[in-house]
Amino acid sequence: MKKAILLLILATASVGQISAEEKNKAAKQIPQLQRFDSEHNGVFDGKKLSYTATVSNISLKNAEGEVFADAVTTAYIVKEKRKNRPVTFVFNGGPGSSSVWLHMGILGPKRVIVPSDAEDAGNAPYEIVDNPHSPLELTDLVFIDPIGTGYSVLAGKGEAKDVWGMKEDARSVSQIVHEWIRKNNRWNSAKYIAGESFGTTRAAAMLPFLNSRADRTRINGLIMISQALDYTGSSPHADNLVAYVTYLPTMAATAWYHGKIDKESTTLEALMQQARTFASDEYLPALFKGSSLVKAEYDQIARKLAYFTGLKESYIKTANLRVQAGRFLKELLRDEGMSVGRLDSRYKTDEVDDTGLNPRYDAGSAAISGAYASALNHYLTNQLKVSWDRPYRISGPDVGPGWVYYRELNKGGEPMYVNTAPDLALEMRKNPAMKVLVTNGYYDFATPFFDAEYTFNRHGIDMSRVTMTYYEGGHMMYVHQPSLEKMAEDIRAFYKAN
Repeated sequence: MKKAILLLILATASVGQISAEEKNKAAKQIPQLQRFDSEHNGVFDGKKLSYTATVSNISLKNAEGEVFADAVTTAYIVKEKRKNRPVTFVFNGGPGSSSVWLHMGILGPKRVIVPSDAEDAGNAPYEIVDNPHSPLELTDLVFIDPIGTGYSVLAGKGEAKDVWGMKEDARSVSQIVHEWIRKNNRWNSAKYIAGESFGTTRAAAMLPFLNSRADRTRINGLIMISQALDYTGSSPHADNLVAYVTYLPTMAATAWYHGKIDKESTTLEALMQQARTFASDEYLPALFKGSSLVKAEYDQIARKLAYFTGLKESYIKTANLRVQAGRFLKELLRDEGMSVGRLDSRYKTDEVDDTGLNPRYDAGSAAISGAYASALNHYLTNQLKVSWDRPYRISGPDVGPGWVYYRELNKGGEPMYVNTAPDLALEMRKNPAMKVLVTNGYYDFATPFFDAEYTFNRHGIDMSRVTMTYYEGGHMMYVHQPSLEKMAEDIRAFYKAN
């Protein structure tokens, strides 16, 4: 009897084990390699060009040769006789974002039209137009969707721990770059990386993996859009004195834009310089002194903060001279019952709760995300003729829950401020010809422009090879038409100078 029961238990366990394995296998099938090619024409900076668009996948393998992910890229290759055309690898941030923003916003050959004046983009149908601002006449473009975003997925024996972490992400995206170069025989092309937001964090972290002992791939230049290298200055926590300082000029720009600072009395550029000087020379020392600050100085700082932020002096004092960025977004237009955006503080929205400390959602993201998502999916399906039986993930739903910044610390959140600026500083020394373009939006509350200056000035980065540019837009400054045009010119100038 006991033997029969034991056999029944073993049989049941065996069936359960097989079912689990079959379920895992079904969930992680290895997609077959496919490519979707289409031929196109366009005019870029006045030059008429013919180009091929190719959407294709690459199997990523681990050290044992086992597939762990299926990575998808969208490449635009110009047809011309010149050999070794430059190639630029493009991605957005998140972590967990696809490349939709740069693809349909500024760098791709098509873009979606959204209002330039920070109004809501409305509902479909959206206008998808030729994009003469794309730098395609100067460089081929390869848009990368990191694993878990776009069409890219875990495959085979792949697990979250293989791709969703600081090192793991940098390693896997570097592998995508290496594999694309190998498959397309682009060894001798000048190579660039264009990243936005966390994409700049990733770009710097990738450099040691790209230029490693195994694969010596030097990068000619980095285009960092809304940089996020050292998170110290872009993390507005209550106990982070640095962020109060780095966010102040952006608060001033936002107050100016919304009429809380008289626009007739100063220009935006002049105000920004005044805000920088006050933040560094007066505000930072006052914060450092803390409760030892004498009353006269405390009152003076409060008055100046009220001017630069557009907030009431009584509120400034209630906050003890410390206005958190998230609360500012809610407080600036509280008397109008409106909140302003985090990604782009030109946007504003009428939330249900007018008494909250922080906005419940981002006004800018709510206004344009639907347009970008619909436009890219329509474009991929109807113009690039992609027919994969899998959804295109604008923002990867599994990346956030699976993400661990530093797996060696066994903590899922950000156990310390992320900082890849030292990686950039070191690799610029190893590669003395590499140059960097940093684009900044005055109305960006995700990665404030003063933080970019603070970051690049304090990590030993060779500033003689760094170009800083500024625009009257936000995190995705290219949704503002004048900023799009200026940014496109600055990017072209960067390529031509290298």
